[in-house]
Amino acid sequence: MAGARGGAAPADGQAEGGTGMTDSETGGPGGSGQVKAGPGPAPKPSGKAKPPAADLAREPGALEAIEDLVTGSEGDAPQQFAAPAAAPAHGPRRINLALQGGGAHGAFTWGVLDRLLEDPDIEIAAISGCSAGALNAAALKSGWVAGGREGARDQLDWLWGQMGAIPDLSFAHWLMAFLPGPALTARMIETVVPFSMIDAVTSAVSPYDLPFWDNPLRRVAERFAYDRIKAEEGPQIFISATNVRSGKIRVFDNAEIGTDVILASACLPEVFRAVEIDDPATGRREAYWDGGYAGNPALFPLFAPELPDDIVIVSINPLMREALPRTAAEISNRVNEISFNSSLLRELRAIAFVKRLLARGHLSPGSMKDVRVHMIADDALMGSLSVATKLVPTPTLLAQLRQAGRAAAEAFTDRGGRGKIGVDCSVDLAALIA
Repeated sequence: MAGARGGAAPADGQAEGGTGMTDSETGGPGGSGQVKAGPGPAPKPSGKAKPPAADLAREPGALEAIEDLVTGSEGDAPQQFAAPAAAPAHGPRRINLALQGGGAHGAFTWGVLDRLLEDPDIEIAAISGCSAGALNAAALKSGWVAGGREGARDQLDWLWGQMGAIPDLSFAHWLMAFLPGPALTARMIETVVPFSMIDAVTSAVSPYDLPFWDNPLRRVAERFAYDRIKAEEGPQIFISATNVRSGKIRVFDNAEIGTDVILASACLPEVFRAVEIDDPATGRREAYWDGGYAGNPALFPLFAPELPDDIVIVSINPLMREALPRTAAEISNRVNEISFNSSLLRELRAIAFVKRLLARGHLSPGSMKDVRVHMIADDALMGSLSVATKLVPTPTLLAQLRQAGRAAAEAFTDRGGRGKIGVDCSVDLAALIA
C-alpha cells in the first residue's frame, strides 16, 4: 500500500482492499512516492518507563467535581483567566493531542498529524481520541514505536490507504487538479444511488435485523500491532467509548486497547451492533457505542500531572453552521454534530472555570491543572461538507481533506499558535464557550 511517502504495511506486512465507511470510520490516502516496506516487528521498548498514570478512566479528579457548577457560575462577569506558568524555553514543545471523531472527515486529522510529525521541535506526550480519532491515535502510536516519526507517518498512510482502497495516492493527487473541491464533491456524493441506499437502510433497519451482519472495520482494526500500541515507549494513548447501559464514558488506556476497543469507540448504533467488552468496575460484560456521545474527545485523561499542560484539539465537527438544516439528512447530521460537540464544550467550560478560580485567587497555584488550550480546525471547510462525505469515502475527497489538514496545521504555526505552546492558550477560550 503506497502512502504519501510509500505507505507502511501493517503488522503482517500485507495490504488489502477498502472497507465500508460510516461516521465512525475513515477513508483513503494522499501523496506519492515509491512503495516501501512497512514497519517490522516492534523493537523492545527502551528508556526509562513512564510513571504509572492514575485511573483516569474512572477518576477524572477534582475538575469533574466542579463541572456541574460551570454553567451556573459564569454569570456576566468578565472572563479573567490566570496567566499559565511558561514552560522552559529549551527542549521540545511537549503537547497532548485531542482527536475528534467524524467518520471519513478524520482524513483531515491525518493531514494535521502528518504535518505535526514533520516538526522535530514538537513532542507528542499523549493522545486522547474517539472513533476516527481513535484509529488515528492507534496508527500513530504503532508506527512511532516501530519507526519514530517517519514510522508514525507511514502507519497513518497505511491506515487511510486501507480505508480508501486505492493502491497509490499519486493518482488521486493527479486527479485533484481536474476535479471539484470538497464542497461540490459532497453534493455529488449525496446524489449517487449507493449513498441514498445506505441512508435509507440505516434509517429504517437495525443492524440486529441483518442476519449476515459483519463490521467492515474489523478487518482493519485486527491488523494493528497492539504490542506496539500497549508499549510504554512513545505517546500515551486514551480511547473512549460510551457505555450503552449507563450512558457514561469509559476511557481505555494503552494496556487495555485491542481490536474490540477500537471498534467500540467507532460504533455508530444506527450502523453497527454494540461491541461488548468486560468491565472490571462492574464485574459484567458491558455493551459500548461510539465514544463521541460521551466525549469527543475526552480531555480529562490529559489532565494527569505527568503530562504537559498544553492540549491541541484537532476539530473536525464544526461548532457553528450558519445555514438552517432542512433535509432529513441535514437535520440528523446537525443533531449529531451538536451532540458530539456538547461534551467537548462542557470540558472546555470546566477548564475556563478553573482558570477563573486561579485568576481570582480562589485556588492556590498548582492545586489544579492550568491547561493551555490550542485548536487546529477548518470550520469553513467542514461546514461545506455533509453526512454523505462522512459515510462514503472517496479517494479524491480523502486526499483533499489530508491536504486541508496539512494546510490547517501550517496555518496554526503561521498564526503564532506553535509559538504559544508552553506559554499561553492560542484560542480565545471565553469566546469559544460563549
